[in-house]
Amino acid sequence: MAEPEDPQTAEGSLISHLLELRDRLLYSVIAIAVVFGVLMAFVGSGEVYTLVAKPLMDVLPPGANMVATEVASPFLTPIKLTLAVALVLTIPFLLYQLWAFVAPGLYKHERRLVLPLLISSTVLFYSGMAFAYFVVFPMAFGFFVKALPPGVTMMTDIRQYLDFVFSMFFAFGIAFEVPVAVVLLARMGVINPDTLAQKRPYMILVAFIVAAVLTPPDVFSQFFLAVPMIILYEIGVFFARRMKRAADAAVNSGRRDMTEDEVEAEFRKNEKVLDKKDGAE
Repeated sequence: MAEPEDPQTAEGSLISHLLELRDRLLYSVIAIAVVFGVLMAFVGSGEVYTLVAKPLMDVLPPGANMVATEVASPFLTPIKLTLAVALVLTIPFLLYQLWAFVAPGLYKHERRLVLPLLISSTVLFYSGMAFAYFVVFPMAFGFFVKALPPGVTMMTDIRQYLDFVFSMFFAFGIAFEVPVAVVLLARMGVINPDTLAQKRPYMILVAFIVAAVLTPPDVFSQFFLAVPMIILYEIGVFFARRMKRAADAAVNSGRRDMTEDEVEAEFRKNEKVLDKKDGAE
């Protein structure tokens, strides 16, 4: 029978994990604070705000500007903006801290899978934000300005504008994670890639529903969110199929030795059998 774990050992392990978590969180906060401090140097001259506001300012009529409807908005809004930008810029470091914390508890084959997924997730998230900033915002804001009735002047509140912009950044960043989700689910055996291909019509419908919920009520924004989701879905299905075919070919060949992952899985299987026998005795 397996010996029970020493309570003192278990307590020491828990404390060590909590200390490790504290250190990782502290590193993350310090990184955000450092980037925030560097960016604060630009708040006075307005470079950060100007960069974020540029898609709207470029399409407004000459002489039109945004307004602040709250007394503290001119002071608090740039600070909130700088903090949000600092958080976005430190996403790779934050994901690395998460990876460094969970890595010791993973098996080797899981470690090999997580790191590429974290890297690809970061790249795709930033790609979604860039797509929203350079493609979607100019077309959507241009549509809003042209749709104004005669005699109506567009005066957007800066706080509401920034809330809208960062919500769109989040929506497009998450939408661009579709290939990672598809490949991960297929790799874990949760979904068959062929089944995903057969469900393509449903995915198209879901993409447009999600776009209608997350974007403003205009055709351009919905279209430019739904179409990339569909394309990225197809990319994910393509790579998931390639991974499945490679795995099936390796299994059916019958002319190879066991891989390291298979040896590890077999060892875990035999270990469970031995534990059951010890328990029965």
